[in-house]
Amino acid sequence: MAKLRARYTCSECGMTFAKWTGQCPNCNSWNTIIETLPEETAEGKNALSFAKVSGKRLDFVNIKSIVPSDAKERLKTPFKDLDIVLGGGFLKGSVTLLTGQPGIGKSTLLMQICAFIAKDHNVLYISGEESAGQVKLRAVRLGAESDKLNFASSTSGNDIAKTIESGEFEFVVVDSIQTLSLAEISSAPGGVSQVTNCGNLIIRSAKATDTAVVIVGHVTKEGTLAGPKVLEHLVDVVVNFEGDRYGGFKTVRAIKNRFGSTSEVAIFEMVSSGLKEVKNPSAALLAERQNTDGSIILATLEGTRPILVEIQALASKTTFGYPNRTASGFDLNRLKLLIAVLERRTKLKLSEQDIFVNVVGGMKLNDSGADLAVCLAIASAVAGRKLNEDYVVFGEVGLGGEIRSAFRPDQRIAEAKKLGFTHAIAPATVKDKFVIPVKDLRQTLIDHVK
Repeated sequence: MAKLRARYTCSECGMTFAKWTGQCPNCNSWNTIIETLPEETAEGKNALSFAKVSGKRLDFVNIKSIVPSDAKERLKTPFKDLDIVLGGGFLKGSVTLLTGQPGIGKSTLLMQICAFIAKDHNVLYISGEESAGQVKLRAVRLGAESDKLNFASSTSGNDIAKTIESGEFEFVVVDSIQTLSLAEISSAPGGVSQVTNCGNLIIRSAKATDTAVVIVGHVTKEGTLAGPKVLEHLVDVVVNFEGDRYGGFKTVRAIKNRFGSTSEVAIFEMVSSGLKEVKNPSAALLAERQNTDGSIILATLEGTRPILVEIQALASKTTFGYPNRTASGFDLNRLKLLIAVLERRTKLKLSEQDIFVNVVGGMKLNDSGADLAVCLAIASAVAGRKLNEDYVVFGEVGLGGEIRSAFRPDQRIAEAKKLGFTHAIAPATVKDKFVIPVKDLRQTLIDHVK
């Protein structure tokens, strides 16, 4: 039998080599050569020719006769908002990639989901990071013990794929992809080649047996998914678990979803019995609010869900030559831009002020409609004046100091009315008696920050 040999391929240009080198001699890229699956030697074989191509004719069907994926059964979770994020639950035969910071609660969330699904379906939880005893302690704490919930500890991608192929389980969790390795590849677990090929093998097994699979993925220091980008392309759904690992609210959002929307979000808080859905995050976020200078209530959106959140700003005279700008839950570059607009368009003197902005509750804002609230909070903190405590704020701020429209103003207004607010400072394009229309940032500060 011909001896199998390893091969090394450059991920940039695709050139193949017999041994690993740090720099690709073809495209001169560094650290792009990865080990791939070994191939049979070409000795004794005829070279590939276009006259005779291996393979077989594909079986095809008319597109009208195909049953759509949404017609398959979905496995519901114990969290209604999470089901909405997933597009209705875990679709059988789908592969979901769950990512998040270490310690944020990924294993806790998955154990709660497994326990719920195991009421009616066979479930397998596979861990390559924890022992059976460790997982047992978590299951007891969460009340997740069930006759149909099974556990296995393995770091072999071959064994896990074979187990999924058996078809004994309808829902499988693999925690995590970075701990797995294939016997055919000699590189360490977590490498580009191991992650790509283990993911490919598991996905093929899941599709062949109509098994819903969840794969846990690690993240980098910057919070992005660790490993090759191709893993995100291979799976059907990519779900990101965000928030402060030490407290505050945690959000689950889909950044890729072949079976549903990517604009939905589920909000959780960690309690002693596990993760709990937050039904009314606006009320929870504002429960401890004190109306002081630098405090503004923002009507924002998390996905399609309206939420009222407190924006806090603090200004103090800098003790160094260069003023400090710090943001928690808000993009720092956006904050610097808004400070520049305030200095240029409103004549506020901020060059000698350290400015700190915080979004209460550990929320992370990606909403351009938060601009006006941040500007008002900074101005309020610098001037030592307050905004009316019955007002909410939303709107985008342009470089000219103009107030621009925000996405879905009707939902923001409805949420503010529900919690008892009397008015909203919002762009003049919003036609509603509840709204105090504003067009210019400077005039808004003069009229409302008192």
